[in-house]
Amino acid sequence: MRIWVDADACPNVIKTILFRAAERVNIPCILVANQAISIPPSKWIERRVVSSGFDVADNYIVEQVENLDLVVTADIPLASEVIAKGALAINPRGELYSKENIKQRLAMRDFMEQMRSSGIQSDGPSTFSQQDRMAFANTLDKLLTQRIKTE
Repeated sequence: MRIWVDADACPNVIKTILFRAAERVNIPCILVANQAISIPPSKWIERRVVSSGFDVADNYIVEQVENLDLVVTADIPLASEVIAKGALAINPRGELYSKENIKQRLAMRDFMEQMRSSGIQSDGPSTFSQQDRMAFANTLDKLLTQRIKTE
């Protein structure tokens, strides 16, 4: 199992949680972005810088991800693609994407995109909170614990 991070928009506090988790359970954590991202020195943490462009980082993750890997992303289409490949996906707020909920999330995303393109204003996502950070840490811990038990 590897942890792939759609790192361009991932909050720094979430990256810090991921770095600690990678060290704690000795699992590779790979941050993918179209710019150099600061990472601590560790044999478990690495970065992959891809060229800039629409969905370049997402496409790289989809190409590299394997069954049972974990992808951290707020990008719902990316989450859908990695789930189809048998990987797990969670967003930085700790919500686990699944085969059961991803179609609904894609539909809602497309609906909101249609609303915005027609000129209707929306508030966008709420501010990232301490509760979001804790929810992410708890979900990550649960997923990593399940992984360790199955090995």
